[in-house]
Amino acid sequence: MRAGDVRALARAVSLVENAAPEAAALLSACFPYTGKALRVGITGAPGAGKSTLVDRLARTWRDAGSRVGVIAVDPSSPYTGGALLGDRIRMQERTGDDGLYVRSMATRGSLGGLAGTTADVAQVIEASGRDVILIETVGVGQDEVEIVRLADVTVVVLVPGMGDDVQSLKAGIMEIADIFAINKADRDGADRVEKEIRAMQSLAAVHTPEDWIAPAVKTIGTTGEGMDALHAVIQQRWDWLATDNRLQARRQTYWRERIEGMLRQALLKEARAHGLSQAELAQHAEQAAAGAEDPYKLVPVLVQRIFSARGGALWARRNGVTRIDHLGIAVESIAAACGFYEALGLRVTHEETVAHEQVRTAMIPIGDSRIELLEPLQEDSAVGRFLKKRGPGLHHVALHVEDIAATLAGLKANGARLISDQVQVGAGGHLYFFVHPSSTGGVLLEICQDAPQEPAQ
Repeated sequence: MRAGDVRALARAVSLVENAAPEAAALLSACFPYTGKALRVGITGAPGAGKSTLVDRLARTWRDAGSRVGVIAVDPSSPYTGGALLGDRIRMQERTGDDGLYVRSMATRGSLGGLAGTTADVAQVIEASGRDVILIETVGVGQDEVEIVRLADVTVVVLVPGMGDDVQSLKAGIMEIADIFAINKADRDGADRVEKEIRAMQSLAAVHTPEDWIAPAVKTIGTTGEGMDALHAVIQQRWDWLATDNRLQARRQTYWRERIEGMLRQALLKEARAHGLSQAELAQHAEQAAAGAEDPYKLVPVLVQRIFSARGGALWARRNGVTRIDHLGIAVESIAAACGFYEALGLRVTHEETVAHEQVRTAMIPIGDSRIELLEPLQEDSAVGRFLKKRGPGLHHVALHVEDIAATLAGLKANGARLISDQVQVGAGGHLYFFVHPSSTGGVLLEICQDAPQEPAQ
């Protein structure tokens, strides 16, 4: 993607847009190559001609030698969930121009005029080497102003004949404009729209000479008239941001809000990963609607569930627990038991007798873990006594650690009951010790580490 492969860029954008498992790593890899491109947001009411203006601006920057990315956001149907994604039709003339990349996105139910992953997609496109990112919102209303948080320069597109005089004085979308583009300026009323903008600005607080006052530029997107002037004033705004640390302050605000949003998403994801299923959520909603459950008390309980689970995982990482190494299953006969696993397409890769345990073992790999079949050689062996008392079944769970000596010392210090307080050597030369079921909740737990590597000769 960094080398200019457009297909690689398209695949990367799809991974991010669809929140694929690889998306987080991809965005992290892209991050060092972002932060320098100019991001221009184009917003306004439906039918204002935003797509045509975006097409014209893209041509202007391409003619100047800049590499351009375009993100065109279309509304998703509230009934079918589909979207037309037709904005790229207006840019068919540029097909084959590797310096222009156009991506259409559906809102997928997100509000604010953008899709939920628009900011991430912009990161990926910028990392591909684009100098300018043009972001066209859906046709937005007066309070759908998410674009101002993402864009460095926000262009609000107005047209004559859409709304009464008061419309231009309403708060929200009119307040986010860095530049007003009065499009379709060949229609009657263009001068009137400009006067209304000036009247609105005169009602604002007193400006200092250093303040940026949004200029109004008349354009005709279909003919390209006024596009050079619009391009020039966007560049003026970009230059203004580059002075007095304004751009840094603007992006610092953006990232503070963005990180908060990412935290909310991560917490919700963790909640779902730790048991908050759709069915449980529906049940809580039903209880809250009936007045049987207090949601203000419920949410702290759900949050505590997340941190309790995460705390256990953090302890495991700090103590070097990396994975479940294997499940030990006691059987009467390894040969008889293997038939079942072979029917599943699994195969024994290693068999060995551990003399001091009086047991024969057979290892069956499954992904990153294994099943260890345990056949006793003597009735009075540990596995033999287990079979006599409980019959065939799960004998123990084995956790793999990086430093078995440190883990053993840590468990001793915490008062865990151990079967043996010494590390032993088991099948394949791996190191292990057992923790008594009374300390683990009823299951015999083996802590193991790979066999020490022989020093190189």
